Amino acid sequence: MENARGVLLLSHVGFSFLEDLARTVRARGLKVHVLSSLPEPQHQGSRPGALADLADDVRITGEHVLTPHDVEEHLDRLRAAGVSVACCLTVWEGYRHLMALANARLGVPDLDEKQVPELRDKLTLRNRLADAGLSRGRASALTPETLAARQRDGGRHFVKPVSGLASFGTFPLTPATTWTDLERIAAEARADTVYASAFGTEPGGRGMEFLVEDYVPGREFSFEVIVVDGASHVVAVHEKCEVTETPGTVLENACVSPPTSLSREETAAGLRWLARVLDTLGLDQGCFHVEARYDPPAGWDLIEVNPRVGGSLISPSVAALTGGPGLLDLWLDALLAGGGDRTTATYLKTLESLSYGSDGTTPSPYATFFRVFFADPGTLRAVGPGDGLPLRPVLSQILLKAGDVVESSAREVFLGQVLWSMDRADRDAILPGLLPASERAIEIVYETEHA
Repeated sequence: MENARGVLLLSHVGFSFLEDLARTVRARGLKVHVLSSLPEPQHQGSRPGALADLADDVRITGEHVLTPHDVEEHLDRLRAAGVSVACCLTVWEGYRHLMALANARLGVPDLDEKQVPELRDKLTLRNRLADAGLSRGRASALTPETLAARQRDGGRHFVKPVSGLASFGTFPLTPATTWTDLERIAAEARADTVYASAFGTEPGGRGMEFLVEDYVPGREFSFEVIVVDGASHVVAVHEKCEVTETPGTVLENACVSPPTSLSREETAAGLRWLARVLDTLGLDQGCFHVEARYDPPAGWDLIEVNPRVGGSLISPSVAALTGGPGLLDLWLDALLAGGGDRTTATYLKTLESLSYGSDGTTPSPYATFFRVFFADPGTLRAVGPGDGLPLRPVLSQILLKAGDVVESSAREVFLGQVLWSMDRADRDAILPGLLPASERAIEIVYETEHA
């Protein structure tokens, strides 16, 4: 059958950016196959139909979390039906090991399935990099005893789940932090259908574990990386120009690319440090969103290694920077090109033309800036696009609506996000005015307590 090849997309509770993924797959003339875990009760009436409209075929399991058995069984079912699956892809980090498992079955170069939990174990990862001289901090399992000891020693420390995502339960340690605070966050994770499995809090799991580590100082950046056959290619570097640390999470409010505060030499040093990190961890295939901080004169240090595309508007930002493919496109094309033949060589030539040089320079003539809006607890009375902006956005997404109720949470709750693009030569003139004005890009009104 013409164009019979397809891509298997793994969806968590019916979502995981399936609209973007399906569009990216169809743009390559490939069929879309979706394997999803059971949506939450409030979406069970509508989401299966929405997935059916997106895909050529959909299978939804009876549980809220996909398992290795689900993936292997579905691959067997597709093969028995004569379906040719080119590769498997997901952006849900909790299923990254399942994606690796599927690609191993399909013969597609990817991370080893065992590498994913190693990357997501932030406790072991931190100390492994410290042993290699690539991190100045160390981490310990958080217990009532280590909590008290770190509070006594007078240093700066940070708390985070050993395996987590979405900045859930990540915060600076303070003298006021109590073990009860950690128990409350763990209970909240257990009650969260969407996030519970990502923290090891699903039934039968060991429960949510925390670490405490030395605080990593400096300005924060992320490297957007594609690794093919052991060679790393950095297609963008984003600077987090606004970061808010709250008592329960860390909010990344705004990003700019290329960074404004790094010299070419500092960027080049970051690329060399990053290559050593990837080599030390044995990461020779995949897409990575590596979060790091730079603190002169000490240099670069790690926040975490995410084995996936960055969240929020990272992939659209990359598309605006390249003038073409976003990070999701480049990741899918890497999977499709795997195999060491001429297709791989053609893909690598394209990837190299879009990536940073070893001297710290980017080939892109463009710059991007985006702002993410997070919801506060309360009921939304009105939400919509703002006006009076000095530059028109290239992308604006509003994710909540009037009447939505936002509960207090130890994780970020996305309300909307807006992306701007400009010529790199004009960036330094535009950004000082755009940065404060961008706070009005989405107008938000909450119900008052006595309304």
